[in-house]
This record gives sequence, structure tokens and C-alpha cells, in this order.
Amino acid sequence: MRSTRALAAAGAAVAVLGLAAPTAAAWDSPSNIVALPSVIARGGQLTVTVDGCRNGGTATSNAFPATRLTPLHGASETARGTATINANARPGAYDITVTCDGRTLTRPAAFTVLGGVRGGVGGGTVSGATPADIAIGGGLVAAAVAGGGLFWMRRRAERQV
Repeated sequence: MRSTRALAAAGAAVAVLGLAAPTAAAWDSPSNIVALPSVIARGGQLTVTVDGCRNGGTATSNAFPATRLTPLHGASETARGTATINANARPGAYDITVTCDGRTLTRPAAFTVLGGVRGGVGGGTVSGATPADIAIGGGLVAAAVAGGGLFWMRRRAERQV
């Protein structure tokens, strides 16, 4: 009974390795797409590094225009490029597709674009001081001037007594 279970487990392990080996061999070039930083704001610069890209290539995504990948000196079969995230990119996860040496590889959800924060009641859409801000600030300045004047007048009256 134990030997049957052990034999079945060993057979399953060999089958899994046998099925995974052709898949691993299919991605020998390019491989291992790395996007840094993995979370980025619109307009930011993203560095894409690809292993197995000996002669350089291109990286594309819906969040940035096609970016040229150039081979790194001293690093065997590694290429790198810098992409600028579109200002109108929607928040969410994005894929990167790399084409190198006539082969294509896609890394799903390689990086995430952050969206703007709209806090409070509906969020702020106006930049600069609004009329309400100016009225509140003016009222605070007037109260400070009045309070300072009363304090000064009171101190002056105490000296005369």
C-alpha cells in the first residue's frame, strides 16, 4: 500500500516535470521581463529589463509608447529601456510585450499605474484660492487685527493708572 502511494507520487512528479520542460524551453529568448518600479504614477519613468535579449528589441504596452531596448555592456544577453507612462493612462495593471531577436514574450500585469486621489465630498477640482477661501482668510485676518488692537489698547490703559 505504501509503495503504491510512493510510486504514484513519484509518477505524478515526473509527469509534472515532463510537461513543464517543453514550456520552459520555449521561452529561452527573451525571458524574465522586469519592470521597475512596479507601481508608478502617470508621467513617471519605468525601466524595463529583459534577459535573453542579446541584440536589443522593443517593449510595448497600452500605458506607454513603443520603447527601444538596448543591450547592456558586460551583462550577457540582457537589454534595458526606459519608458515614460502616458499622462492619460488609466489606473490599473498593464502588460508588457517584448519583441527581441524575432521572438515575442508578454508579461501580464507587469506594473500598475496609480490614479489620482479625489478625497472629501466629490474631491477637489479647482486649483488656487476660491472665493470662500478668501472670505475665510480675510475674516481671520480681521479678527486678529481687532484682537491685537484691543490687547494693545488695554495694555496702554494699564500704564496710565
